[in-house]
Amino acid sequence: MLNLLQIIHVFTKSTNCRQGSKVRGLVFHCESLRSFYSSGKMKRSAEDNGADGDAERVKKKLKEDEDESQERKVPKRKVVLLMAYSGKGYYGMQRNPGSAQFKTIEDDLVTALLKAGCIPENHKDDMKKMSFQRCARTDKGVSAAGQVVSLKLWLIEDILNKINAELPAQIRVLGYKRVTGGFNSKNNCDARTYFYMLPTLAFSLKDHNQEDTSFRIEAFTLEWVNRLFARYKGTHNFHNYTSQKGPRDPSAKRYITHISCGEPFMRQGAEFAVITVRGQSFMMHQIRKMIGLVIAIVKGYASEEVMERSWGEEKVDVPKAPGLGLVLEKVHFDRYNKRFGGDGLHETLEWNEEEGAITAFKEEHIFPTIVETERAEKSMVSWMATLPIHDFEGTAMGKQEKPSGEQDDDGNGSD
Repeated sequence: MLNLLQIIHVFTKSTNCRQGSKVRGLVFHCESLRSFYSSGKMKRSAEDNGADGDAERVKKKLKEDEDESQERKVPKRKVVLLMAYSGKGYYGMQRNPGSAQFKTIEDDLVTALLKAGCIPENHKDDMKKMSFQRCARTDKGVSAAGQVVSLKLWLIEDILNKINAELPAQIRVLGYKRVTGGFNSKNNCDARTYFYMLPTLAFSLKDHNQEDTSFRIEAFTLEWVNRLFARYKGTHNFHNYTSQKGPRDPSAKRYITHISCGEPFMRQGAEFAVITVRGQSFMMHQIRKMIGLVIAIVKGYASEEVMERSWGEEKVDVPKAPGLGLVLEKVHFDRYNKRFGGDGLHETLEWNEEEGAITAFKEEHIFPTIVETERAEKSMVSWMATLPIHDFEGTAMGKQEKPSGEQDDDGNGSD
């Protein structure tokens, strides 16, 4: 027998019902319905589907209606979220479906969005349904003070507090803004700014005690460090600063607009400094290798000439500084702001009002984690002990092939 929903569906969808047809009990004065009964389709439908199938379809329909009802009540809009997080304990930013044992920042973010009521259940396992994109991928253990992601979600009341209530303390959503429907946080990003926090002991001479926490960098050494960093500015071929990229690969050329080491400061009895670097985009490990080579030169393991040679076609051994200390500081949307920021409908993607919250998060979660981890694990000390094994004078020629799927630090697939 047909259930009530099936009868109503047939009746209301029929195109052959005579004008003035009425329902008297379960008798329908409709030619198409009599045809349906006499054809035997009703019996087959009931036999094929069964009560369980009907119940499942009704349940699914109710769920869809509920989602649609929610979507009608609360508009779904394209927004960007400003995020800050400490990367310790996470396998990077980007979600890896099917790899639940490798927890990422996005795993916790998507779960929080669902629990807060910002996205429907079916978006959890298919992030494309909410047009999700991040500005920078950030690797294992790397933190961020100004990550930006774009997505479509329901603009519920008190949205930030509700999302943060479902997140661990080391991940915060600090702000959100409406953007154009076609906005993509990765493609619309003009530049990224990272900083790298390290003990100044890294710039001591190689014969100095590498565990001497009383070391203080001299002013002339800091000036030398900044002269070396200044040589990175402009466009260079950084094929030696990443893995598996050939010297003639156009995507190995990157544009650096700023890089410098700031004044030292004290943390837990040791001296630290912050290196800031801004560029259009960075390849995997590029920043860590840029810093690693400058450290090797200042310590006396390599000559300054190695830097110039590293931009040529020769294969040069460039050491990679530890991942601890690397933080995504800020992402820039200059072109978007110029085009849409003054149109009266959209805001510029600047976060001046959130600066206080960003600074507070860095002081509470990022800086202490870097300092405490360095003190406990001595990652910089251990890495410096490997510098003598690098061959800074040797060279090798030959084209390198890039494996498919390799990505930049920023999450951009190489060209």
